[in-house]
Amino acid sequence: MVIVGGGIYGCATAWHLARQGADVHLLEAATIASGASGGFGKRGVRANQRDLRELPLMRTAYDLWPRLADDIGACTGYERTGGIHLIERATTGTEGEIGAAETHARVQRDLGIPTEVLDPEQVRDLEPDVCHDVQAGLYSPLDGIADHTATTRGLAQAARRHGATVREDTTVVDLRRDGDRITAVVTDKGETVDVGHTLLLLNNTGAAALVRLLGTELPMWRVFPQALLLRPHGDAASPRHLLGHDHRRLALKRLPDGTVMLSGGWRGRWNAEHERGELIQENVDGNRHTAADVFPPLGNARLESGDASRAESCSVDEIPVIDTVPATSNVLVGAGWSGHGFAIAPAVADLLAQWVITGERPDPLRPFSYMRF
Repeated sequence: MVIVGGGIYGCATAWHLARQGADVHLLEAATIASGASGGFGKRGVRANQRDLRELPLMRTAYDLWPRLADDIGACTGYERTGGIHLIERATTGTEGEIGAAETHARVQRDLGIPTEVLDPEQVRDLEPDVCHDVQAGLYSPLDGIADHTATTRGLAQAARRHGATVREDTTVVDLRRDGDRITAVVTDKGETVDVGHTLLLLNNTGAAALVRLLGTELPMWRVFPQALLLRPHGDAASPRHLLGHDHRRLALKRLPDGTVMLSGGWRGRWNAEHERGELIQENVDGNRHTAADVFPPLGNARLESGDASRAESCSVDEIPVIDTVPATSNVLVGAGWSGHGFAIAPAVADLLAQWVITGERPDPLRPFSYMRF
């Protein structure tokens, strides 16, 4: 079988399939973890305030992350820091506010995600340096962070050890079809690679173009998430937990070297001349000001680096498409992770491998069918 894409989904699925004896060829257009699965810092391993359809996957992923490094024989940088979703306003429309906090907590608990509502004093017991406007918090103690680059590369190495062929600098440009089956892929070097049993399109922002060759449009687009690395001034405090926010675009993670990774939904833009994503200064400033408003010790932090070059695919309802491609019998696609696919990757990859081997769609993946559109 052929997997297109050397991000965390392609590498993790290749590892699961290869260790079960499958003949796996993974083709990556650039290098392993060169896209959204790579870059500086760490990513959130978060269930708190996640789409409810993804929570069963996250419940499984909670059990997989602590042992993943041992399973693949490589560092993942996983830390169970706990996560707090900060709430400042009594009302923020229909999706948030203090009044909704207990309902969110109850539903998350019912779906297997330990969650509690914190009052202002409890928030400050855990995070003494948040601003005084914070009135409550949703606390998920099993949330954490992990090194996305190291994890993805470690999965690729583990897949190789189990016999998978992993090729970089190999772009798939065309597909060969016989009825409803894809029989081969064609690379930019003019090479034809036999697909065999299954073709998995797990190449994130590149998946839509290949699915289009099969006559289907995926309801998704490309964005360039902004990530910043801050160095707190002197002995200034850093966040102790994975922090999100009820109405502000903000995510904070303290890294082992003392820096703080700042993100949360701010975007860069595509530079057509240089053919890459780039930062927008206004958004860099906006992200930093937001961080300082919520966590004042970051007001004097030094910006060490920033990046908006790693494209992400976003779907119209902000959850992924994980399904067979219409009018094909042997093509699976997984794309549209919308900036929060990393945490659930170990669970989804295992289920994708089960799907390929058994031919039956696992129940936890049913909400992500293309047919929902």
